[in-house]
Amino acid sequence: MQCARHPDTETGLSCGRCDTPICPKCAVMTDVGARCPTCAPSRTLPQFELSPLYLLRAVGAAAVSGVVMGIVWGILLPVGFGFFSIFVGMGVGWAISEPVSLATNRKSGTTVQIVASAGVLLAFFTRNVVADGVVIQSGDLFGYVALVVGIVVAVNRLRF
Repeated sequence: MQCARHPDTETGLSCGRCDTPICPKCAVMTDVGARCPTCAPSRTLPQFELSPLYLLRAVGAAAVSGVVMGIVWGILLPVGFGFFSIFVGMGVGWAISEPVSLATNRKSGTTVQIVASAGVLLAFFTRNVVADGVVIQSGDLFGYVALVVGIVVAVNRLRF
């Protein structure tokens, strides 16, 4: 028997639904056995499915944690501390991505990463307002370093 998709490959395997001959290259393993790519379900994993309710919860968690972390950051560390800014950014990224992850029942994916990144950005803007009364400071190199590091940490914690 020859594979339907690869005619030069001999196989003894067939689809569990339509009995089309399939080789191991094109077989899709499902809960009920091997299926051909046509019969296999094309559903995304539940870990990456984000319902509107979970999205709303993620936005709320990112907003609240972003404002709280921005206030704490602005009061405790209003100016940059050089190399120490990297650690501040790591802490801010973690402190915002963790509530977002909990609010979405540990879901991950691009949408959750964007929401967490927006939370880190909100924390940075809140810190600027608390520390200096302006939204965007000019010449705040260490603050921008902390912002970038915070976004990278938040995105990596919520990646696939």
